[in-house]
Amino acid sequence: MSNLPPSASGNNLAGYLKHPLVQKFSWAIAGLAIIAFFWGILGYYIAQNPKTQSFATFGLIPTFEAFPVLWEAGKIQNAVVASSYRLAGGLGLAIAIGFPLGVLVGRSKRFREISNSPFQLLRMVSPLAWMPIAVFVFASWDGSIIFLIAMASVWPVIFATAAGLAKVDPAWFKVARNLGARPIHMLTRIILPAITFDILSGIRLALGVAWIVLVPAEYLGVTSGLGYAIEDARETLSYNHLSAMVVTIGVIGYFLDSTLVVLIKHFSWHKGHG
Repeated sequence: MSNLPPSASGNNLAGYLKHPLVQKFSWAIAGLAIIAFFWGILGYYIAQNPKTQSFATFGLIPTFEAFPVLWEAGKIQNAVVASSYRLAGGLGLAIAIGFPLGVLVGRSKRFREISNSPFQLLRMVSPLAWMPIAVFVFASWDGSIIFLIAMASVWPVIFATAAGLAKVDPAWFKVARNLGARPIHMLTRIILPAITFDILSGIRLALGVAWIVLVPAEYLGVTSGLGYAIEDARETLSYNHLSAMVVTIGVIGYFLDSTLVVLIKHFSWHKGHG
């Protein structure tokens, strides 16, 4: 039994409920509950309508009943592993190319003027429009998909890095040069600490684009991955499996985005943003 008087216990409970993390979690649960409510109603009407009864397994309950089946068969794990490999390859390539190009755009006026038109032109091309070229150039389907993801996600990294550098006070670089700083010191002591927030924000945007492109890209000839799992479920009319994989994609994407938000808040100077 607590030694605190009832009023003190009540105050502690009220304070706990008012905690920002508790309130944020509560709102998140409420939002998911609203989606589940409307999904359940929609599934009920689909099941009751003779014209749409064949799609009844799209409903909330059949979808969640499919998760144990898919998990025991190893389909979720295999799909996640295959897609994660392609996502990591494409996003890693985009960061490796986009960061140095972003630094050049942000630091060199001549390079910025020369590259602006080509970059903007290429950025506006749908990543999936490169699909025939990717299939022709790369020997493997994985290589093609990684290329498509990289083409989709490189632009947020480039432009976010450049935008971050544009906000850095030029006097910092003058002072560093006067103190004998080398280019590597400029990069590690000035550029990276100053634009961490912008780089991570660009990677967050790139991740969102890459995650969206990944699924339709996996409709290409592959026999693994989340996109393939959805296509396979559609062809076999396993609509509960299809909707379960859609939910899986949403959950993983939300987790990845939330992880980057935490990194942005932790490593950037702009602690109030995310």
